[in-house]
Amino acid sequence: MGVNVIELNALTKSYGRARGIKDVSFQVEEGEIFGFIGPNGAGKSTTIRTMLSLIYPTSGSATIFGKDCIKYAPEIKKEIGYLPSEVFYYDNMKVIDLLKYSASFYKKDCSKRIKELSEIMDLDLSKRIDDLSFGNKKKVGIVQGLLHEPKLVILDEPTSGLDPLMQQTFFELLKEENKKGATILFSSHILSEIQKMCDRVAIIKEGKLIKLEKISTLKENTYKRFKLEPAAAIPADYFAMEGVSKVEVTAHGVNFLFRGNINAITRKISALDLTNLWIEEPDLEEIFMHYYEKVDELV
Repeated sequence: MGVNVIELNALTKSYGRARGIKDVSFQVEEGEIFGFIGPNGAGKSTTIRTMLSLIYPTSGSATIFGKDCIKYAPEIKKEIGYLPSEVFYYDNMKVIDLLKYSASFYKKDCSKRIKELSEIMDLDLSKRIDDLSFGNKKKVGIVQGLLHEPKLVILDEPTSGLDPLMQQTFFELLKEENKKGATILFSSHILSEIQKMCDRVAIIKEGKLIKLEKISTLKENTYKRFKLEPAAAIPADYFAMEGVSKVEVTAHGVNFLFRGNINAITRKISALDLTNLWIEEPDLEEIFMHYYEKVDELV
């Protein structure tokens, strides 16, 4: 077992009737890229901000590097790079001045690192923040979060505003930081990002953690997408059996998701006269939609 860099124990933040988070518990191990996923408004930012003691928990606790998040907040923050989902700046400052100002909080010379990161992220240091697009402001936030080479990087919806090419560059940069030993908590509502980047994932819905899983297990234990092109029409209820969901009958054939004993479904299919058959891995988007529906049934 690795050392836990983050430990959340029944972390709760109530806002009266408005949604907060309830009993959120998970651990992030040292050197891990950990995904934190859920739809917008599920409680991801609240969890992160409570963990960073930017807001105080109603109950429960959190530790980072084994230290209590509230008691040791100033000390802990020196080793953390945090990119909030919304970035606000002193508009009339130049990018380089803001980054130098940020670097002054850390007891080390970050000028070489600032130059390196801004080159990687294609960020013009001489511009005024006021003149930057949303995407370029996001780049400032990324450089700001990484300039002191933190041991823990916490990213809240980091790619919004970045074009696809820059997202790719950013992912490469994060993988490099991770290789150098940084632990990363990556919060997103975009599943393909989490799928690309993370080892494990915590799924949050309506302020509650509904699943903690390895990405590999999530894919294995889940569904296969079947697409069939039959030679003749199939009765609408032909695939009404355990493990089959999301049945769609189209002009060209039948699509469905299947989870369960593969032999049962192949026997059923083998009785049909087919012109074609595809079996694919569904993406996590489809897998999660299923999770969310299941949770709704349980609630």
